[in-house]
Formats: sequence, C-alpha cells, structure tokens
Amino acid sequence: MEMLGNIALLLVGFVLLIKGADFFVEGSSSIAKILKVPSIVVGLTVVAMGTSLPEMSVSVSAALNGSNEIAISNVAGSNLFNLIVVLGVCALFAAVPVDRQVIRRDFPFSILITAALAFFMADFIKPWADTAEGSAGILSRINSIILLLLFVAYLVFTVKSAMSDRKNLVAEENNQEEKPHSLIVSIIFIVCGVIAIKFGGDFVVDGAKYIALHIGMSETLVGLTIVAVGTSLPELVTSVVAAKKGETSLAVGNVIGSNIFNILLILGVSGTIHPIGVEKQNFADMVIILIVSIIVYFFARSRKKIERKEGIIMLAIYSVYMVYAILR
Repeated sequence: MEMLGNIALLLVGFVLLIKGADFFVEGSSSIAKILKVPSIVVGLTVVAMGTSLPEMSVSVSAALNGSNEIAISNVAGSNLFNLIVVLGVCALFAAVPVDRQVIRRDFPFSILITAALAFFMADFIKPWADTAEGSAGILSRINSIILLLLFVAYLVFTVKSAMSDRKNLVAEENNQEEKPHSLIVSIIFIVCGVIAIKFGGDFVVDGAKYIALHIGMSETLVGLTIVAVGTSLPELVTSVVAAKKGETSLAVGNVIGSNIFNILLILGVSGTIHPIGVEKQNFADMVIILIVSIIVYFFARSRKKIERKEGIIMLAIYSVYMVYAILR
C-alpha cells in the first residue's frame, strides 16, 4: 500500500508540475502582452523559463534535501529528452525549420555552456583537484555562481536584442486576435502556477526517492528516466502542439531556450544553495549530451531544418541511450 501511495504521489506531482507550468506561462504571457513586450522576448524568456520551472522545482528541492544525484541527473536527462525526443517527435509531424538566429547564436551558446559545465564537473581530470575514488568531482558554489552570471548576461543580451526591433511588435498587435487576460487574472494564474509547481516538485522528489529505494534503482537512474521525462512534458506538449499547428519554428526555440535555462539557472541556483556532488556517470551523461548537441546542430544547420528521417535517427539515439542508462 505504501508503494501505491508513493506512485500516486509521483503522478499527482507530475500533474501539478505540468498544470502549474501551463498557468505560469499563460499568466506571464498575458502580462507581457499587457505591458507591450515583444513576443520574441516572451518566447525566449517567459515560455522557456515557464517550461523549465518543473526542472527548477525538482532540482532545487533535491539540492535542499541533499539528493544531489537527482538534482544534476534531472537536468542532464531533461536536456537530452528535450533535444532529441521533443524535436524528434515534432519532426515526425513535419520538417522543423530552425530560425537563423537560433543557428547562429542560441544553439552554439547551448553547446558552449554544456562543454563548460562538463569541465566544471570533471575535477578528476584536473591535476590540482583532490577527488574521491569513483567521483568525478563537485559542482562548486563558485562554478554555480559563474553559471548564474552567464544566465543573467544571456537574458540581458536576449532582451536587449529583441527590444531593439519593435517594428515586429506593431505588426503583431495589428494581427493579434487573442486578447490577454486582465492584470488581476494574469497575476492569479502566475501565483497558482508557482504554488502548483512548488508542491509538484516536492511530491515528485519524495515519490521518486521512495521508488528508487524499494525497487533497487539508483537516484541517478530515476533522475534520468522518470523525473526527467515527467518534468520535460511541458516542453514536449508545447512543442508538439506548435508543430501540429504548423508553428514548428517555435519548437526549436522552446527546446534550446529551456536547455540553456536548465544548465545556467537551475544548476546555478541548486549549486549555489549546496555544492553538488558529481559521479563519473553524471560526467559521462554530460559528454553524451555535448556530442548529441553537436549532431543535432549539424542536422539543423545542414538545410536550416530538421527533417523526418533526422527525427527518426534522434529518437533511435535516445532509445540506445535509455538501454545504456538502465544497464550501466
């Protein structure tokens, strides 16, 4: 009965995370429209941050509770899922065009910070670092603060770049059919979303830890599978809906933006709260993400879009990775 109770807790947590993210994004987007902020700012900041809030809640809760493996493996699993499953599934519906700005700026930046994170984690390759046997090292508080500073710099640059071109905003307002909610309703959406995400994150961490303990799974494997997939559902739902509506260019921006937020904001905050212990498995996962990111980048750059056959390859890569994660 206790196992069933914890499975139910896990499922309730996922529902709260997903609906909380929905409410947060809708309320924030509505306020952005009321304040006349360009939609590109909303897409690259509010939507990306909103769909990353489940990962944020789970990872910060895990860091506060000392479950460092879940904190870091959740981000690794979510980023890999976003990159090859979300985009792969979208490509099955239609070729996913990739915006020139994403190819020239956001995607390379995502690859760069993934490499930087791998370097920060890999104390075992640094002659001056003292690491325990079997450990890759520690994501220190100083390294985490560097990630947060990079996040602030990226956010400021993105907003400034978008605000410099306000002509698109006028055209959008003229063609906009959907009206925003009132300010009070928008604030209620945001508050309810944050509350749901907070409790959802707690429920997912508690349920996942219990399941991991009682069926013999490691916390790393739980973070890479159950927790990562569950917290990536907002990105998957958002991107698939966009693809089915023909707005496929939104899918790539949502995924890349969310992955940047996951590394810089989520691990930055988690590691600042409490330095995160890193196992060599975590480092191996980050190297895999780096390699996969480069592969998907070349897919996107080759014809400025990700086609169905490339989507199938990406989904096949994820299947192979899942077998590897379970067997190791």
